[in-house]
Amino acid sequence: MITALQVSGGGLPLLFARRRRRAFRPPQAVASDAAAAAEGTAREDGGKVALGGSGVAVTKLGVGAWSWGDTTYWNEFRWDDTKLKAAKGAFDASIDCGITFFDTAEVYGAGVSGAINSESLLGRFIKERQRKEQVDVAVATKFAALPWRFGRGSVICALKASLDRLGVSSVELYQLHWPGIWGNEDYLDGLGDAVEQGLVKAVGVSNYSEKRLRDAYERLRKRGVPLASNQVNYSLIYRNPEENGVKAACDELGVTLIAYSPIAQGALTGKYTPESPPKGPRGRIYTPEFLTKLQPLINRIKEIGGSYGRTSTQVLCPSTSINYTRVVYYSVYAVVFLL
Repeated sequence: MITALQVSGGGLPLLFARRRRRAFRPPQAVASDAAAAAEGTAREDGGKVALGGSGVAVTKLGVGAWSWGDTTYWNEFRWDDTKLKAAKGAFDASIDCGITFFDTAEVYGAGVSGAINSESLLGRFIKERQRKEQVDVAVATKFAALPWRFGRGSVICALKASLDRLGVSSVELYQLHWPGIWGNEDYLDGLGDAVEQGLVKAVGVSNYSEKRLRDAYERLRKRGVPLASNQVNYSLIYRNPEENGVKAACDELGVTLIAYSPIAQGALTGKYTPESPPKGPRGRIYTPEFLTKLQPLINRIKEIGGSYGRTSTQVLCPSTSINYTRVVYYSVYAVVFLL
């Protein structure tokens, strides 16, 4: 799951140790109407959030397709018909609920035996749905800044391959997945070229620091292309964007911060317990010890949700009334402080 925040995860155990020594600070941005009311920065159109100054608007909640087709980090090292059915069910359920923003990447589900490329799956799901009804799906995908990719042309080449897998002629948002070891200015020029060629409607970055974000913003601005977004890890247990200047820079520049892993890959919903941690590589992050430490927060989230008739996920990613959202976030952040 991803959330778009106009200013605007897996968590790390070390974060809790730091939090105990820090004074409580209420949240400055949430994926909800409260952000717009409190800060006046979120621009919404028909329940959607604008991606920076690009003119593109997407639903406030989005679906991340990282796990679709993957056999390395997700899905217990295998992809089968059961998992395919679950992914398709998640896609259809999202559309049924009005969530039409889907985020994928060329490296998701790629290059490993038994894996299926996530872009190909998303394109297939869209095509199958549109045979039944006309739906407007906003697709975001990403360019992998691999060290052997040189020049602005590598961005266009990779983008066209992504479009082929998705089965579309353009996407709403194309992002640099991470900063490259070198060639970042060329990559940004490639993003600008993609906009000018009509292959994308908006461009963004992902996992960019404050300095890299500002540099990217300025380089694109000089050719008249707005930097729409920066997608970063952001959740109740991973609040680095508030502390490292990224969120403040997004707010200042009018770049939308897209939060990935806002429910910490399911850990904050109570899906996993100390007795039943996730399997595979994620089990090395969400260990029984870490999940034990997380239980007071999970219990509080469930308690708040029960008081308002909401699920844990709705508490973590609310898009309801201002008063409800403020109560939820102040209560939950207080628990984080206590941890």
